[in-house]
Amino acid sequence: MQQMILQEKYPVFILDIDKNETHYKTTNEIIKFFKNKIDSHPICTYIGEFDHYNHTKNLQNGEIAEGIKDCKIIIFCFGNKILNGKIAAVRPRSIGVTEYEDKFEIAFLEAPALIANEVMEGWVKELKNSL
Repeated sequence: MQQMILQEKYPVFILDIDKNETHYKTTNEIIKFFKNKIDSHPICTYIGEFDHYNHTKNLQNGEIAEGIKDCKIIIFCFGNKILNGKIAAVRPRSIGVTEYEDKFEIAFLEAPALIANEVMEGWVKELKNSL
């Protein structure tokens, strides 16, 4: 898993998974995998999904990079404390799944809680080599 700063300000975790490194064949299958993980987590709550590919495709000036076949985002929250109003600015969490011809790119923004990062990173890594 790679960690990078996107656009000089967003700490993002990314893992590219070649399609021959996983048994998952589609973006929807991976989103379903994450939904199952969220539903079975003792604190995490599922919020919804966003079909970023179709949203962008249907915009008059929408732009999708060459090679992208699909892009969906699953949205959820680990929040078990509200110690101040500022924490709402960094919630909820999401994981993006972008499908290319030969790979999936899985990405999420670093969470303020280390445990949330560790859980999400574990989920993402489970996808790889799950043959």
